[in-house]
Amino acid sequence: HGTYLVANMKPTHCVHLLNYLQAETEQALALIEAERTLPIPELESLQESMKRLEIGAILNGKELNQIGRLLGGVRSLKSFFEDLEDEEDLPETPQLLYWVDQTVALPEIERSIERTVDHKGNILSTASRRLGSIRRKLQNKEQQVRKILNDLLQSRSNELSDALVTMRNDRYVLPVKAEFRNNFGGNVHDQSSTGQTIYIEPQAVVKLNNERADLQVDERQEIDRILREITQQLIPYHGDIELNEQRIGQLDFINARALYARDIQGIKPGFSTKKNVRLYQARHPLIDPNDIVPNDIFIGENYQTLIITGPNTGGKTIVLKTLGLLQLMGQSGLHIPAAAKSQLGVFDQIYADIGDEQSIEQSLSTFSSHMTNIVSILEHATHHSLILFDELGSGTDPQEGASLAVAILNHTRKIGCIVMQLLIIQS
Repeated sequence: HGTYLVANMKPTHCVHLLNYLQAETEQALALIEAERTLPIPELESLQESMKRLEIGAILNGKELNQIGRLLGGVRSLKSFFEDLEDEEDLPETPQLLYWVDQTVALPEIERSIERTVDHKGNILSTASRRLGSIRRKLQNKEQQVRKILNDLLQSRSNELSDALVTMRNDRYVLPVKAEFRNNFGGNVHDQSSTGQTIYIEPQAVVKLNNERADLQVDERQEIDRILREITQQLIPYHGDIELNEQRIGQLDFINARALYARDIQGIKPGFSTKKNVRLYQARHPLIDPNDIVPNDIFIGENYQTLIITGPNTGGKTIVLKTLGLLQLMGQSGLHIPAAAKSQLGVFDQIYADIGDEQSIEQSLSTFSSHMTNIVSILEHATHHSLILFDELGSGTDPQEGASLAVAILNHTRKIGCIVMQLLIIQS
């Protein structure tokens, strides 16, 4: 569920929700910095298992193991936060506790699963007395079969293609040279591609192999009974298990945001409903910190349009993208790579026309493609929007392009949106 939330993360322009998301990230980051990382288990999605449980289908061992790990994670998280209350000088985490308090501990179900399956989803012999008894008998039969076959390996090695016991059709067999196939009696189960080796179940072990096969049937039936029984135990808690997965997914999502904030040395930004952006030492989040040149970006307070000029390869587009990415990050609940006291605006939409978006399929020129995008932006932008333009009017006559750029900027000024535009100065 946490992976799903990351993949579907979207920015919001609700200030209350923004502050709540940022507080979640800040609290989880504070725990990480205090070396108190949330004990969140690594889980596969339980969506299909929950659908099967809902219709009464029998869950398999791997599904039970995942549910057991989920319930173990709930128990660990509750214990983790209980221990935090006893420690001094640790940050308060009300937003995180909100999600933890909604989880439902199911200790009896968790213990039942622990007795039934191992960490790989295999059914344990401790799942029932009968299963334990069947497996002991099965092990004894296999030992008897192997002893007889090992004795034959030693006493009649000259009649065998290889000195080993192997399996065919789930029966223990010996690899016998073709010319001696009639010396062992029993059943032929296979032969080599050359026909020189015959895989024979000697008569001396046929009865034991049959008994072993019967025990294997008993084992499968008992495993089916155990899985059916524990699935029935889980059905009344179907809703609680789903809720636990969702809540732990939320905590996993929050923890991922905090780990990312640590990795990029991010800070919790402030937010301005007046669209005033003040970014100090802002860094592009996808560029190596050793290679990036931090920039201060101010827009919205004293002017609503910022035009950046300079020659090609001067880093203008990076500044443009930095503003757009940091706004999207901040409005998605992520901390941003910038210096303390940095502030973002709160925008309903962020529009961008950057780079060559030429559409070959529609047979449009570079200029026509840009204009199609720009027209769409201008139709949808509001006075709460942020627009990023990369070289307005490029790809056409310079004088006509300049006039077009002025007309577009005049229109965005009337709308009241915040605009950053790049302008190339030929060197």
